[in-house]
Amino acid sequence: MRGARRSAGGGRAGEGLRPPGRGPARAAAAAGARGGDPRAPQLERLWRPSERAASLQPSKTMALTDLARAMRERGEDVISLAAGEPDFDTPAAIVEAGVAALRGGHTRYTANAGAADLTQAVARKLREENGLEYDPASEIVVSNGAKQSVAQAVQAACGAGDEVLVPSPYWVSYPEMVKLAGAEARVLPTSAAAGFLLTPEQLEAALTPRSRLLILCTPSNPSGVVYPRERLEALARVVAGHPRLLVLSDEIYEHIVFPPAEHTAFASLPGMRERTLTVNGFSKAFAMTGWRLGYLAAPAPLARAAAMIQGQTTSGASSVAQKAGVAALGLGPGGGSVVGDMVAAFRERRDYAAARLAAMPGVELVVPEGAFYLFPDVGAFFGPGVEAPDAFGALRSADDHCRYLLEVARVALVPGGAFGNPECLRISYATDLGTLETALDRVEAALARVRRPAAPP
Repeated sequence: MRGARRSAGGGRAGEGLRPPGRGPARAAAAAGARGGDPRAPQLERLWRPSERAASLQPSKTMALTDLARAMRERGEDVISLAAGEPDFDTPAAIVEAGVAALRGGHTRYTANAGAADLTQAVARKLREENGLEYDPASEIVVSNGAKQSVAQAVQAACGAGDEVLVPSPYWVSYPEMVKLAGAEARVLPTSAAAGFLLTPEQLEAALTPRSRLLILCTPSNPSGVVYPRERLEALARVVAGHPRLLVLSDEIYEHIVFPPAEHTAFASLPGMRERTLTVNGFSKAFAMTGWRLGYLAAPAPLARAAAMIQGQTTSGASSVAQKAGVAALGLGPGGGSVVGDMVAAFRERRDYAAARLAAMPGVELVVPEGAFYLFPDVGAFFGPGVEAPDAFGALRSADDHCRYLLEVARVALVPGGAFGNPECLRISYATDLGTLETALDRVEAALARVRRPAAPP
């Protein structure tokens, strides 16, 4: 039976794609059922998590990245294209600012919403690069990464009974963050044929009296799509017609855009500043993932609410990381030539990987204009009648397909169901060209061995 097939790592095939073990309570209960610990039922009740926590889904991107890392640590030859993390080191000027902060004694708490020098630098960046005016003392909140900024923005704006509109494909954490806020996520599907872009007609048709927040991510994770200004303006006109509707604009990939595409800050559109909670940060463009630094810019009442949540949970971001953030914003518009060089490398990799995928029969691709992801449609490689070689068995879903590529090709990718588009998978090209070439050679060879039903005449 396929579920009992063993992988080279010793576990059951695909175990790494499932959530981690169910915990000691379930283990104790199982032991009790076999005549073990008689306290098992009591312990299971004692350790049962809250209903809200139990409703959350694990992040497949993190699970697959961790699985690939564990396989490599066991000596297996696995290439991971799952992580959303630049492969570059943090630029030297930013590192030196962090070191100087440590040596200069900047190791104490800062103001909860951010040190004044960083909030002022963020306000200056928003004014000079995006044409937006924000008060650094009351409308900007610095957090431990843009992920925290998004979560706090959702919680500050939404609550029980509210609907949050989430176009798919979406970043994996959006729906779970909505759950944590006690609101309800309503997914608005988009397609490759439509360029993975939400239409104003879709948005208008989806709105109800409960609609509170629209989440937009441009450039997009996972599709790499950059919303054209004209489309954003059309969406803004719909938003303007609904007095209760806010927009969370996740712009973390703002600087990783490939011309002729251009980034447009949603809050810069007419009438949208008072409607928009803008999230940005340092992890992607500045290669600062481990520094954990992001920010929210929003109207003062919403920024104050987000800061209140932060003050009662994590408090402010690292003082050292904040000094490094000031240095990052001092590199010049868009991160200057330092970030420009990284973006040029990402574009070269995008061009190579997109050309390789476009040449693979059965693979369909919307060529990304930003970020560092490809989101090909691989629906031709799973479904009724599709079989993998070597007794692997049927490929019924993108999850099966990704297990096949991990076990046979030794390449870790993320199934598109995690992003709301189950016919796709996400490939991160944030790695060197040599590694990318090897990985795509393996993927191409593995796809060529998949047995697919003959196309109808």
